[in-house]
Amino acid sequence: MESAKQILLFESGNELAAHAAKQINYHVMGYYPITPSTQIAEYLDQMGADGLHTIALMPAEGEHSAAGICYGASAGGGRVLNATSANGLLYALEQLPVQSGTRLPMVLNVACRTVSGPLSIKGDHSDIMYALNAGWIILFADSPQEVYDCNICAIKIAEMLSLPVIVAFDGFFTSHQKRNSYVFADDASVQNFIGPVKRENTALQPEKPVTIGSYMNEPDLMNNKYQLHLAMQKARTDIAQVFAEYAQLSGRMLKEIKSYQTDDAEVILFVLGSAYLTARAAADKLRRKGKKVGVFTLGVLRPFPAEKITDLCKKAKTIIVADRQDSYGADGGNMSLEIRAALQQKGLTPRVISRIYGLGGRDFFEEDALELFESCCRENAPAFDYIGVYPGEEHFKPQPFFNAVTESENPSLISCAEEGGKVTAKGATVRDTTARPKRLAPGHGACPGCGIPVNVNLLLRGMEGNVVLLFQTGCGMVVTTGYPKTAFKVPYVHNLFQNGAATLAGLSEMYHKMQQRGELPQGDITFIMVSGDGGMDIGMGSALGTALRNDSVILFEYDNGGYMNTGYQLSYSTPMGAKSATSHLGEKQWGKTFFNKDMPRIMAATGMPYVATVAESEPNDFIKKAAKAQYYAKNYGTAYVKCLSACPLNWGDKPNTERKVIAAAVNSCYFPLYEVEQGCTSLSFDPEEKNKKIPVSDWFKMMGRTKHLCEEKHSELLEFIQQEVDLRWNRLKAMAGHPAL
Repeated sequence: MESAKQILLFESGNELAAHAAKQINYHVMGYYPITPSTQIAEYLDQMGADGLHTIALMPAEGEHSAAGICYGASAGGGRVLNATSANGLLYALEQLPVQSGTRLPMVLNVACRTVSGPLSIKGDHSDIMYALNAGWIILFADSPQEVYDCNICAIKIAEMLSLPVIVAFDGFFTSHQKRNSYVFADDASVQNFIGPVKRENTALQPEKPVTIGSYMNEPDLMNNKYQLHLAMQKARTDIAQVFAEYAQLSGRMLKEIKSYQTDDAEVILFVLGSAYLTARAAADKLRRKGKKVGVFTLGVLRPFPAEKITDLCKKAKTIIVADRQDSYGADGGNMSLEIRAALQQKGLTPRVISRIYGLGGRDFFEEDALELFESCCRENAPAFDYIGVYPGEEHFKPQPFFNAVTESENPSLISCAEEGGKVTAKGATVRDTTARPKRLAPGHGACPGCGIPVNVNLLLRGMEGNVVLLFQTGCGMVVTTGYPKTAFKVPYVHNLFQNGAATLAGLSEMYHKMQQRGELPQGDITFIMVSGDGGMDIGMGSALGTALRNDSVILFEYDNGGYMNTGYQLSYSTPMGAKSATSHLGEKQWGKTFFNKDMPRIMAATGMPYVATVAESEPNDFIKKAAKAQYYAKNYGTAYVKCLSACPLNWGDKPNTERKVIAAAVNSCYFPLYEVEQGCTSLSFDPEEKNKKIPVSDWFKMMGRTKHLCEEKHSELLEFIQQEVDLRWNRLKAMAGHPAL
């Protein structure tokens, strides 16, 4: 095989993964945004908008569904890509053995990141180790160049073995750091190296039907897993073959195991990923002092190259295994356990020292590597320990930042009474409720003009007594709870996007059960979930389950129209046509391609007692609906309240105009204000009656994300969007005029 022409680029690992995917020209990418892997989909979307590839990018509502999209697409016989990180990988984990067990090839990039909780978005290896037993080939790249090279080899390996392949690399270190890297000048060089797609059995052959994913008993399942084992054994030679062929084409040799100064080393340090280059620099310093030290890393985690590891370590007296994750209770991370087992199987008896380092993205400097070598060479060095931890204050007692805001400081200001099957809220105005102490304190880290604290505090102004808040992951959570401080004066719990409503329902039920048993005093607590940043995409199933059980909680959604906490990717609530990091503008694309999700109508379809939409532009209406939501939650079950929440950073408008922008959304009927009480709909604000109705284009003009839709070239699209807005508004008016709807 002749070498191919290459060009030099200065790009990050994520950019190079996207570049390789573009050159491969996959058929389908199913994905869900999660830091730090999201950029791969973002870059591919921009390239697709510019017409540089024909990959179908399918945004799922969560990583589990993204994995399902990829499985279905792979069953169709084409080439499939995905990218994820951390809890996203764990959420998809159930699907990984499905893909390998049915022997469907694909490639998954994992930008390795800390697994929550507590929540952290920094890089370590605690996610990728969960995938070791999923039956996937796992390659590990330690540089942006290797991310590119591994991605090209991965799809060829996957199709040779009929197995899916993960390309893993360090989140933020390798994923975001730019390095000089070579790429092939022509896409054809990549496509010729990989070859055409050849899949014998697919789900898209009506003339030759096959069943994929049969039900199996033993011994058939046993044989299925044995065949997977045999495929992994074959992978040892096939991976080496692909790496050798790629070296001929590129001049770069990928390896299962890479070593440095290990031939005569008495002490060898193992590290995985980007820390390898740092450790090499430390080894050079120690070599100059006459110390026989070396370093090695792995380019392939599965199949595990045990033979090559033991061959490399057979002369060493001490092996230091540094893991960027811990297998808690096993006295070592997964690499420690596997390297120890490999040495034992070969009868080798060097001293093996395990160290946990770099969790939560903690940097690993040359000085750390030097300290690691020197401390672990001492005779009394413990066999297992953490490095980089710091001692706490022995007599430290945490002090509250604020005085608690309790029932006594939140008397009833709004009276709710049932009249004719509905609840009427009477009493206080916004001005009256300013006397309530804020449960969410000033001093948070939200962007100027952010609607989240405004809307949360407006909601709480309408509520009396004690409250407990649960925030799903998102901007609202991140900017208010940076450890060791908090902006909350009331009890607060966090859980991930996909499980907030269920978590809050469990907390509410525990409260009532402990009261019944006399373990807590009698009284009332209102339980409120705060969700946004796409939380009602990935978390919709949990929210619907809560509504169907009719748990006594309030679900509050701040709709900021995107996944803002990860850098503004499209969500299902993003307006059609809006530009985002995954709905770019270009020759072949004009922003988001489908309509915004009507979550209030979806929630109303569950038959829940109370659904309402609110806006900061109508604050009196907002706080009275909050009071009604509290009444319904206490007396009837689940209540759902949704507001449109400004995000000037990503909407492309000015912080001091946000109330006008929200009012325009209401007046255009894009975001109508209404209630659904016990199944019956009523309008709270009719812009037509008040002569305030405006075309949706007047709202779009106010925001950088949508103003392009008002250009002449997009007139047909704008008309199409206006027709949908009008259709939804007219349906809503018809329902409000019907006594049974």
